[in-house]
Amino acid sequence: MATDLNKQDATILNILQKDASKTSTEIADVLNMSQSPCWRRINRIEQEGIIQKRVAILDREKLGMDLVVFTTVNLTTVGRQYLEDFESAVRVLPEVVECYTMTGIWDYMLKIVARDIRHYEVFVRERLLSLPMVGETHSHIAVTEIKNTTELPLDTQL
Repeated sequence: MATDLNKQDATILNILQKDASKTSTEIADVLNMSQSPCWRRINRIEQEGIIQKRVAILDREKLGMDLVVFTTVNLTTVGRQYLEDFESAVRVLPEVVECYTMTGIWDYMLKIVARDIRHYEVFVRERLLSLPMVGETHSHIAVTEIKNTTELPLDTQL
């Protein structure tokens, strides 16, 4: 691993990845250690920035967000200012839940969540294509979600 973590640290992280509401006492019980040293380990890991934040993962379908689209984007011109302007604009678009720069023929890959195809169309027409630096987009609609996790494969890294 990139940072200095031992097996106990990795176990703590795996537990918290599965359920961040676990208390340090509950985690300590799994590790057969007392609560205080366990809490200190968790605190150190948080201070090092390995745990960025603790969040609730929502069920998008129960909230009426049935559509997931992967959209590739090419800018009209690639230059530092265009890249920075696009990235700043994308950060404030709530429908865009992930954005990556890409190698190959596309400049960016966006993961977009929308209520339905009409919501997505309005988003693309009124928000994404209104950005002056966007030259070309291609939409890839997800049909079936096979795997969706936020858990990192820590066991394979130690």
